[in-house]
Amino acid sequence: MGFFDKIKEFSIKISEVENSIYGGKTDYLEIYERNLQLEKEIEQRTKELNVANKRILTLQHILDMMNSAKPLQSVLENIVNNIQGELGYLHSNIIRVNSDENGDYMSVLAQSKDLAIQRVNSIIHNPMQKRRLAFSSDSFYAEALQDKKIVQTRNFEKALRSILPDLDDEIIKEAIQNKMSKSLIIIPLYTRNNPFGLFCVFSSREELSKTETDFLSTYAQQIEVAITIADLFETVKSQAVTDSLTGLYNRRYFEEYLAKEVTRAQRQNQPFSIIGLDLDFLKKINDVHGHAYGDLAIKTIANILKKNARSIDIAARMGGEEFNVLLPGVDSKGAMIAAERIRKAIESEEIETIGHITASIGVASYLEHSDNIEEVMELTDQAMYLSKRNGRNQVTLAKPIAETSWQEIAVNTFIDILTKHNIPIDNNLSNEICEKLKNNTQTKDVLYSVADMINSIYNPLHSEGIMKSKVLLAVSLAKRFDLSKEEIDNLRIATLLYDIGNLMLPKEILLKRGPLTDVEHIKMQEHPLIAAREILKPISYIQDIIPIIEHHHENWDGTGYPGKISKEEIPMTSQIILIVDAYFALTEQRPYRAKLSPKEAIEIIKKESGKKWNQALVQEFVSFIDHDLS
Repeated sequence: MGFFDKIKEFSIKISEVENSIYGGKTDYLEIYERNLQLEKEIEQRTKELNVANKRILTLQHILDMMNSAKPLQSVLENIVNNIQGELGYLHSNIIRVNSDENGDYMSVLAQSKDLAIQRVNSIIHNPMQKRRLAFSSDSFYAEALQDKKIVQTRNFEKALRSILPDLDDEIIKEAIQNKMSKSLIIIPLYTRNNPFGLFCVFSSREELSKTETDFLSTYAQQIEVAITIADLFETVKSQAVTDSLTGLYNRRYFEEYLAKEVTRAQRQNQPFSIIGLDLDFLKKINDVHGHAYGDLAIKTIANILKKNARSIDIAARMGGEEFNVLLPGVDSKGAMIAAERIRKAIESEEIETIGHITASIGVASYLEHSDNIEEVMELTDQAMYLSKRNGRNQVTLAKPIAETSWQEIAVNTFIDILTKHNIPIDNNLSNEICEKLKNNTQTKDVLYSVADMINSIYNPLHSEGIMKSKVLLAVSLAKRFDLSKEEIDNLRIATLLYDIGNLMLPKEILLKRGPLTDVEHIKMQEHPLIAAREILKPISYIQDIIPIIEHHHENWDGTGYPGKISKEEIPMTSQIILIVDAYFALTEQRPYRAKLSPKEAIEIIKKESGKKWNQALVQEFVSFIDHDLS
């Protein structure tokens, strides 16, 4: 091979090497460029993942708050503050759309704590959260809510002017200048398919990407869930303490609040008063106009109580047509003024179809009338029924507990039972008995006569004058066992009332001449519970009487009814009624047997000593009867 041929061959090899090197360089450049692109994509994806993670954590934070016991205001404030900062939002708030007699308006429920809102509030002076904001139908806010869509705007002047139309132009210009926010994003909020308000976000970005739109939509949905849960909780909470018909507090809440008020009054040695109120003639309203108008009358009184109560007063519907108002820090003099104001307001109110209504009102004061709250409640009820008995539509101040006789309590009880038709008695007879009681409130003999009349309804063989004899015998026994005056007074009333449950039993059982069947025996044994729980329990001021009546058929050895309690578990007053009742039952004629002589009755009672009756009680009873017969 010649010299030139070798040079040519060498040149070719050099070219091949150069081509190879160039080709490798190109590959390396491509790889390098690809790596740079991948690094950029990884960096971008990492940023997106970080943002997504922050959004997920933000959403999780809302869920955590919804599962907590925090009140709605606290939850909403956490929500608006949680979306700040790293997500690129400079300010956020939650706005509610409201409506009143002046039209629609908006109010800020919660707003983030940041420099942006501090600056605006300092410029407009009255903070945004305290203002009544306009809700214009042509505003961005109305557009978002009505069309159920996210609205984004960079026109801050129009957005601010639409909610604060009375602001001066100079103030608006100052508020929006030098702003870091590039756009306002308005997201509608709905709860249970009803428009609630708006979630507003001030963003540092001019554009709103689909990813961000999806996130804000999801975030808003979580806000909606939080609001819905809080509203449901408040509804349930409200229903638990309020009366559904009137919107007043119910008995349960009143009694709970009353206990707290007693503690406060004791600590500060400051009285408070209770106004008890009973709508007059509700039954007549129901009978003449229908129950819908009866409900209307009850709601009317409730509205009057709301209008006339102070913010610290507690007005409650206690049941039926009865209401109580608790007046913290008010003595009886102030309570009487308040009660008379309520009475006049009720009397002057005219109701469609019904006309005017009235109420009977009683007043008592804690620490003034008694330092026992149960007694104060009893006195309030007694004063209220005294107003009713004396002609209705009046206010009566309670007497101190020491001045209230057992006769007054018994009279009020009979009138309460009869006027509310808690027992099946002919209306004419019921009215006759009530008039008799009202006209002779201090005469014991009237009470005995009324009790005899009521007993004669279910027992035609009942003899006139028996109730007086029963009460006198029961009291004499009680004194031999050194019972207190209060126990003896309760015994007097219980003796007048203990058999009233018989009025609710079938006459074919009460007057049956032959032996009772097992089923009929069971039915007969219900009468103490009927008397105690169905007829007397609704009467608040005789709650101490109820256990006496409920247990007046319990035997010493535990074989009685209804509780099958024994020995000292049975109230002494109940034991006394049982033995007195047995004695008079044996000495009275019954459909199924002739009456026995007193001596025959005593012999039967002696045989049951230690079984049906306490031996000591039998001894005293026999001694008393023997002395009476000698």
